Amino acid sequence: MLSERRLEVLRAIVQDYVGTEEPVGSKALTERHRLGVSPATVRNDMAVLEDEGYIAQPHTSAGRIPTDKGYRLFVDKLAGVKPLSTPERRAIQNFLDGAVDLDDVVGRTVRLLAQLTRQVAVVQYPSLTRSTVRHVELLSLAPARLMLVLITDTGRVEQRLVDCPSPFGEASLADLRARLNSRVVGRRFTDVPPLVQDLPESFEAEDRGTVSTVLTTLLETLVEEAEERLMIGGTANLTRFGHDFPLTIRPVLEALEEQVVLLKLLGEASESGMAVRIGHENAYEGLNSTSVVSVGYGSGGEAVAKLGVVGPTRMDYPGTMGAVRAVARYVGQILAES
Repeated sequence: MLSERRLEVLRAIVQDYVGTEEPVGSKALTERHRLGVSPATVRNDMAVLEDEGYIAQPHTSAGRIPTDKGYRLFVDKLAGVKPLSTPERRAIQNFLDGAVDLDDVVGRTVRLLAQLTRQVAVVQYPSLTRSTVRHVELLSLAPARLMLVLITDTGRVEQRLVDCPSPFGEASLADLRARLNSRVVGRRFTDVPPLVQDLPESFEAEDRGTVSTVLTTLLETLVEEAEERLMIGGTANLTRFGHDFPLTIRPVLEALEEQVVLLKLLGEASESGMAVRIGHENAYEGLNSTSVVSVGYGSGGEAVAKLGVVGPTRMDYPGTMGAVRAVARYVGQILAES
């Protein structure tokens, strides 16, 4: 275990390196921070930190920079989440409040996160499997053709065409719509199948085929994999950090193009807690020079999807964590009110 003084030295090194982009020396640390000890003592502490693998000497310069291990200790023990200022919180609320539908909410969230953190922002669309049914609408397009519209509690709208085995009258359609909504509104998608399985039996024989077809379409919509959608923004921000990537930025850009990789990264965030993956903790090799900060968002305290940012390991962790958490909270409020 490191002593409190050495933890303070590590904290100072991380803060200075993130702020200046320059390797940090003992003389600069004693001048910028009130460590209460001599430069010689700080040099000794830095030697211990280096032996323990928390800092490293990048070149022949006297300065040191944090390693992935050093950043991890900083995030776990030394970094509080930086609260956003009142103007920042107001700006988030004003920007997100203007959204007109779910696509707009996700698009605005990506742009906002990228602007606030100056990193690459990634937002997952709300998962259908964790959603509840707000309303099922059935519209007649032709005597034997219907449109099924499924609206979720997160504002997501799914539309499907249904070709019926026989004509279906307006009265029967209204009856099916009413009975269907009475059973499924407010219920989790995973709870719906057993709630509607006996519905065809309550209709006249000539309508049962159509009712079964409508239910089949509904259940297929509930279990589709279409929820695995992402929106990404702010990729150009990476060009500001060219020197933070040892060889080239290309592996990072290639990784960001792989939706499966990004979904896996976001998936490591717990339901409500924040996940910070630093450098080589990211399983995908192309992202070994980056850190990923992610968190779940949703309404009613339950996460329906994840959002986060990707940037270099030399990251303002307290500020980034604060921004990601604040944006997730506001998006959750919007979904709850939509």
